Order: sequence, then structure tokens, then C-alpha cells
Amino acid sequence: MSDPVTPPGATPAAARPAERVFLVVVDESPEMRNALRYACRRAKRTGGRVAMLFVMEPPEGQQWGAVMELMRQEARQEAEQVVGRHAETASALTGQPPAIHIREGKSRDELTKLIAEDRSISVLVLGSASSSDGPGPLVTAFTGKHGGQLRIPLTIVPGALTEAEIDAIS
Repeated sequence: MSDPVTPPGATPAAARPAERVFLVVVDESPEMRNALRYACRRAKRTGGRVAMLFVMEPPEGQQWGAVMELMRQEARQEAEQVVGRHAETASALTGQPPAIHIREGKSRDELTKLIAEDRSISVLVLGSASSSDGPGPLVTAFTGKHGGQLRIPLTIVPGALTEAEIDAIS
């Protein structure tokens, strides 16, 4: 006998594998675009989704409350514009809108908190800078002493890859 909400022959929801969610940290770096493209292509191919995290830096200094609040509002508007542009790309590549998270704080801390809080996130995708300055602060942190803080796999997409190369491997 089948479950009353499951059509005959279909797999009940409890027996289906969970949807894979690929999390990308959004910023304006060139390598982030590679990470986003890779995550979108993997999500589309595996029936998963993309989630995006933008972390706003907290306002600095000892400002008056009203000034601090205005700074936060302006930072939030800028964050929404940046994420909005990249969300359009994600939607075009996957066919569905991404989950969007905007937080205030230090990137590594907020990223770690989000992964701990949202159990649906299954893969973290970061872009590695191709400059001589190093791979980037998050890649450095999570491939070093903070790697043990992750409960999910980390995929690092080289910043020097072309779109065609990303498409070939994803």
C-alpha cells in the first residue's frame, strides 16, 4: 500500500536523498565568479541548489548610534546589489533562484556559523586567487588550522580557469 500523499510508484520523501546545496561566498573578486560558475554547474547536474553568502564588515569606530545605523543600512543596500547581480547569474545557470544569506561580521566566523546552523548546506565552494598574494583568506584559513571547523567538503576552484575549463570539469 502506498503513502496517501505519494503517487503510486513514486519514492516517499523520507526515502529520497537530500538535495545537495552548494554554498558560495559572494564578493567582488574575480575568483568568486569561477567558484559561482562551478557551483551552479554542479548543482544543475546533480539536481541540487546554490546558496550564496555575503558578509558585510561591521562599521568601525565609535560612532553615534544613528550614524552607525545609517552605515549599516548603506552597507546592506550595497550587499543586496552585489548579491542580486550574482543571483541573476546563478538563476540563469541553474534555472532556479539561489538561497541568499547576508550577514554582518568577519567572513570566516559568519561562514562557519552558517554552515553549522544550516544543515542543508552540503558543499562549500571557494575560488582560489591566481595572484602572487596567495589563494585568499578563506581558502588559507580552511586549508590550514581552521579546516577542522568544517562539517562539509570544501571545493577550491582555481581562479585562473576559463569558463570552458570550468564547464569541462563540472
